[in-house]
This record gives sequence, C-alpha cells and structure tokens, in this order.
Amino acid sequence: MSAARSARRRDRVYEAVTLALAVVLLPVAFVVARGRAKHVACQWALATRFPAEDLTGLTPATRAAFEAARAQALWRDGELIGLTSGHRTAEEQARLFAEAVRCAGSPEAARLRVLPPYESRHVAGTALDVRPAEGARWLETYGARHHLHRVYDNEWWHFEYRPGRRPDRLPHPGASTPPTVVPALPSRLVRLTDRW
Repeated sequence: MSAARSARRRDRVYEAVTLALAVVLLPVAFVVARGRAKHVACQWALATRFPAEDLTGLTPATRAAFEAARAQALWRDGELIGLTSGHRTAEEQARLFAEAVRCAGSPEAARLRVLPPYESRHVAGTALDVRPAEGARWLETYGARHHLHRVYDNEWWHFEYRPGRRPDRLPHPGASTPPTVVPALPSRLVRLTDRW
C-alpha cells in the first residue's frame, strides 16, 4: 500500500472518530450550552483531534467565523478543519520573514511565500492557515458564507476573514495590494524590517 493511500485511510479514520466523539459529547454540550450544543460539541471534538492548535489572538469575528464554518463542515459533510497557524506576533512574523529572505536570497523572492509583519494579516489576527487539504477544499467552497476566503493561488491552506465583497484571488502574498494596516511595530522591529 502506498504512503498516500495509507494517509488517506488514516485521515478517514480520524474523521470518523472525531465525528463519533462529537456525537457522544452532544448530550453534555446540550446541558452546558443548550442553544449551541452542536457548535460546542464540535469544538470539543476538534480540540481533541487537533490538540496543538491555538485560536487565541484571532479577532473575535475571525474566531467566530472559523468556529461556525468548521462546525458546519463537521456536522453537514463530516469534514474536519484544523488550524495550523492563526495569529502571530509581529516578532514571530519578522522572524519568519527574515528566514524566508535568508533562504530565498531577497525580500522580493521571500514575499512569494511570507509577508513582513507590517503587511501580514496573521499579525492582524484575521488570517488562518488550515489543514488538512480536504478541509481547505471545503472552506474554499463554502467559506464565503462565513466571510472566509482563500486569497492566494500558491497557498491552498491560507484563508482570511474578509467581510463584505469577496476579495480577488492573488497569485502570491507579495502581490497583495494595498498593504494591510497592522498596529505599530516596536522600534526594534522597525529597525529589523528596514534592513530588507
């Protein structure tokens, strides 16, 4: 059996177990959150499936949209959507950008994959890197209902909370215009980013 087939089989087992866990947790969630039992049971089950994910730092609207979308994906279609990366501090984003510049050889080449902190929606708390690929496909199809949109051709995993009109799809992060306005950077990061 190929590694890809084995991984698909494993993922189907994870989906089935997570959905079964959500169903088992539903009565408890009904007692705890009567009007939101399906939502709460889903979040508990997904927290068990993706224990390392961290939703803190997302804007309240982004987090609510993501949780609503993943609950709908689980209950309606049996799809799991996990968060690989959400909010990042400006310092963390600066480190990622500096590493990308080092590996790619220039800021322009690095911007094909990662943005500096003053442009990143991860720093703003409105960007989500999701997994697995099947969950991302579900989100690409149905995410607009929750104002979650895939915005880059070269990043199947990257979605952004954008209420209002659907944003145009761009080829890569460096093609984004206009830059995202994020809170002012500490002076040491401004000096660091000025070197690029």
